[in-house]
Amino acid sequence: MEHHPDITAPHSGPAVAPPGDLAIWFFILAELLAFGVFFAAYAFARAHNVELFNEMQQTLDRPAGALNTVLLITASWCVARGVEATRRARSATGARWLAGGILCGGGFLVVKGVEYAAKFGAGINLSTNTFYMFYLSLTFFHFMHVILGMIILIVLWWQTRQGVYGPADMNGIESGAAYWHMVDLVWIVLFPLVYVMR
Repeated sequence: MEHHPDITAPHSGPAVAPPGDLAIWFFILAELLAFGVFFAAYAFARAHNVELFNEMQQTLDRPAGALNTVLLITASWCVARGVEATRRARSATGARWLAGGILCGGGFLVVKGVEYAAKFGAGINLSTNTFYMFYLSLTFFHFMHVILGMIILIVLWWQTRQGVYGPADMNGIESGAAYWHMVDLVWIVLFPLVYVMR
């Protein structure tokens, strides 16, 4: 009896999973949800006090915010290049790109720290008004995520230098990179929302 292949079965390659560990994606989604709630609360408060928010936005250091946007986008680019180099078994190059991401992330923390010092030096705090309550809460919440992201990148940099990651094992570096890109994405939303949009 002649055997005929099942021509009705769809021909498809293996399912493409997101890079890194699945658990990191659940964590990232939870973090994005938390920021989303924060952003919605900010938008609601702004809608009920547009004049105050517009006036207070003018007191922010917009060039510093723009510089930090460039620093985080550049950091993400460096991290992506580091992951790609590591995937191609070029660990030393990958580590150098990760170091570039770390330097840009450190630059973000310095610029943001200068901003905070100026505000606190002017007597501004969480109780100053509704705008500054949101500004300080949102940006500090993100600031802490940048610090955590920096710690992750430093660990990845060290492990990549030691040859821990390579074409056969990319899970850890891809998970850490995914977290860093989330931190960058949140700032890309936060900057125009708080500093620019009127």
